[in-house]
Amino acid sequence: MSRVARAVIDHAALRHNLAVAREAVAPARVIAVLKANGYGHGLLGVADALREAEAFAVSCLEEALPLREAGFQQRLVLLEGPFTAAELPVFARRQLDAVVHTDWQVAAFEGARLPAPVDVWLKVDTGMGRLGFPPERAAGMAARLAAAPAVGTLRFMTHLACADDREDDTTHRQLELFDEALRGLEGERSIANSAGTLGWHGSHAQWVRPGIMLYGCQPFVDGLPAPALRPTMRLEARLIAVNHHRRGDRIGYGGTFVCPEDMPVGVASIGYGDGYPRHAPNGTPVQIRGRRAGVAGRVSMDMTCIDLRAVPEAEVGDTVVLWGEDPGVEEVAELCGTIGYELYCQVTPRVQRWHQRGG
Repeated sequence: MSRVARAVIDHAALRHNLAVAREAVAPARVIAVLKANGYGHGLLGVADALREAEAFAVSCLEEALPLREAGFQQRLVLLEGPFTAAELPVFARRQLDAVVHTDWQVAAFEGARLPAPVDVWLKVDTGMGRLGFPPERAAGMAARLAAAPAVGTLRFMTHLACADDREDDTTHRQLELFDEALRGLEGERSIANSAGTLGWHGSHAQWVRPGIMLYGCQPFVDGLPAPALRPTMRLEARLIAVNHHRRGDRIGYGGTFVCPEDMPVGVASIGYGDGYPRHAPNGTPVQIRGRRAGVAGRVSMDMTCIDLRAVPEAEVGDTVVLWGEDPGVEEVAELCGTIGYELYCQVTPRVQRWHQRGG
């Protein structure tokens, strides 16, 4: 493939970040979250790097089955559970764990005749307001599931809404609600996301579910100290042109960048068709030859113009790093008014994934 738009995936960094999670929660076990194509990194490659995790979590059968077909034997937790009752035999045959969060799913398990029982995680909504039973209904739903022959081991789960802010008291209230809802019920628990894993010891229970931290992003918004994580994706392109413009020349659609002086402007082989954000503002940093340059003008579908005044010797063929160690994906995301999760996940399939498995 001659066009260079690639995401270099660092398996050593993925393993490092998993080790950080393990150290933070021992002896709790880790469910590594691989949904959305391994947060845009490539599902099977990430699973290979994180195979020391005791379990994986995905969103649906379309994400779970490739893992089974590739030979991964870890516990596989489907975070949205079955979407129809017809999926339950697949859960049973492929030994998939179902998160159950709504009434029809409970009824489906009660009425199912399966080749093997399915392990179930009952989800309790303690404040996220998204999926799960209200705390006052948890015990009743647990009793119904425990009595269903189609259900194997019953476990419990909730999701933290504000754990990214360690000064917000919401997490304490959620933990109290979860404990109260499950008082007297036996079964393993899973509460912590990435922020809970690193910032809320009381949320660790028996299983934690780190996601974004495994991919090198800090899960906190509060600016307090956090363990060192390593970036896992380096998004790269190549300079395919270097043009010399005069003061006053306008660059790109709408002419939103006006050259303040005579200057070189490069064209990088990546754009919003590859997942680089179209709304990246002028000056959004990239790296060329170990130095920072900045986006100049609107990002196009296949190309992005670069202000090369800081790297005047740059040439056609030079590598352009859109994010990685420097600039970090979180810095780019902040300038674009979003989060690193979105930038990772929107990297499109035409971007090559190069998996670095050594180190």
